[in-house]
Amino acid sequence: QVQLVESGGGLVQAGGSLRVSCAASGGTLRNYGMGWFRQAPGKAREFVAHITWSGDFTLYADSVKGRFTISRDNAKNTVYLQMNSLKPEDTAVYYCAAGSGTTMRGYVRWGQGTQVTVSS
Repeated sequence: QVQLVESGGGLVQAGGSLRVSCAASGGTLRNYGMGWFRQAPGKAREFVAHITWSGDFTLYADSVKGRFTISRDNAKNTVYLQMNSLKPEDTAVYYCAAGSGTTMRGYVRWGQGTQVTVSS
């Protein structure tokens, strides 16, 4: 079955940019919509962005709209989240997941997460 592995997290100053990636192994992402979620300490995991399997439709949380961009390369079995104009409140563990919608129940496969820390 498909396994998802995130990478690219790290420490960045407010206003900076970071790109996190999600690579699949053991199968293809080609038939899956993909999403990014995040979870800050002491808070529930929340939806960040979604992209359809073809890449022709994207959806964003209001808190990241205009700053974050989700994309995918099906040939590389990889999904990306480009994060610009980062704010301290973007600090969280970022998870990629295979599925659809804006809630966790719509996703069937999850990665282990990658930490993103934005300093003020």
